[in-house]
Amino acid sequence: MLLLVVKLQSNTLSKIYNKLFKNTFLIPFLNGDSIKQKFNMKKQKHSDEQPEMKEPILNNEEVLGNQTTETAENTETTEQAADQIEDELEQITQKCAELNDKNLRLMAEFDNYRKRTLKERMDLLKTAGESVLVNMLPLVDDFERAMKAMETSEDLQAVKDGVDLIYSKFVAFLLQNGIKPIPDQNEVFNTEFHEAITTFPAPSEELKGKIIDCVSKGYTLNDKVIRFSKVVVGE
Repeated sequence: MLLLVVKLQSNTLSKIYNKLFKNTFLIPFLNGDSIKQKFNMKKQKHSDEQPEMKEPILNNEEVLGNQTTETAENTETTEQAADQIEDELEQITQKCAELNDKNLRLMAEFDNYRKRTLKERMDLLKTAGESVLVNMLPLVDDFERAMKAMETSEDLQAVKDGVDLIYSKFVAFLLQNGIKPIPDQNEVFNTEFHEAITTFPAPSEELKGKIIDCVSKGYTLNDKVIRFSKVVVGE
């Protein structure tokens, strides 16, 4: 009776086991050899599908030919670069020569201009008063005639009138050349035009700080003072 029960239980467990693990993913783990066999089969199949890649083998002649071609190409490129550099150097040298020649010409022209202007300046300084002196010669002639007339003439009034005429002509000559006398009589003392040599009590209140006498007349040339008036100032 006991053996029957044990047998029944063993059969029951076997059925339950087959029912649970049949056609499931756990079956491969029940048999390790089966899994290893399947993995080897897949690896062999994958190796059969991919053909083996073999690198082409070049012989010595092909390698030498490639190296010769590369060397020729490099040599040709180097020669082209050298020719280009040589052309550029020649252009730069030619341009430098042109600039140097132009610079020398400019220096020569400037030196000639400097010498010419220096000579003109020296000539101008030598003959600057030529026109003035030429215009003064008639006044000198008048003075000479007046001096001769003074030696023989007995009419003093005629001599005096002649001297006044010469003086008027000389003043007109100065005005023509831009020389004007500086006003001084009864003028307010101005240091820009006047030079006080002394002071003197003013005869009236109105003349205080003003010029009461002129010792030496002053002149301007084109509104520039060329000689200050020497005056006496009232105080």
